[in-house]
Amino acid sequence: MAETSPGVRSEQWYAPEVATFGDRLAGAREAAGLSQDDLAQRLGVRLTTLQNWEEDLAEPRGNRLQMLAGMLNVSLRWLLVAEGDGLSEPPDTSRPLAARAEEALAELQQLRGEAIAMAEKLAQVERRVRQAMREAA
Repeated sequence: MAETSPGVRSEQWYAPEVATFGDRLAGAREAAGLSQDDLAQRLGVRLTTLQNWEEDLAEPRGNRLQMLAGMLNVSLRWLLVAEGDGLSEPPDTSRPLAARAEEALAELQQLRGEAIAMAEKLAQVERRVRQAMREAA
C-alpha cells in the first residue's frame, strides 16, 4: 500500500483522487518495461503526443485508448477512472526486506490454509453431488 502521509496508507494507489490518467498511463508503461519512445513507436504516435498524454496536457482518442490498455495489460476502465484491472500499488520499500519477506510468507501461509479449507469444502460438495446422483439413478 502506498504511503499518503506518515502512518496513513492508501488502499488504491492509482485511485482518481490520488492519480490522474497520465499518472496511470505512465505507471502502466513503466510496469510493462517500456520507455516512452518504445510505446509511442508501437502506438504509431509521436513521442511528444505520448508525453502530452502522460502529463495530462492531451488525451488519446478511443482507438488509441483501447490499444494502450491492450499493450499495457490493464483495463480501459482502469486507465480512465481507476476501476477494474490495473496495477497494484508499488511495494513499500521503507521497511527492511527481511520484514517484508516475513509478511509475504505469513500471507502465503494464510492463503495456503484458505486453499486447503476450500479444497476440503469442494470435496464435501462433490461427495454430496455424487450421492445425489446415485440416489437419482
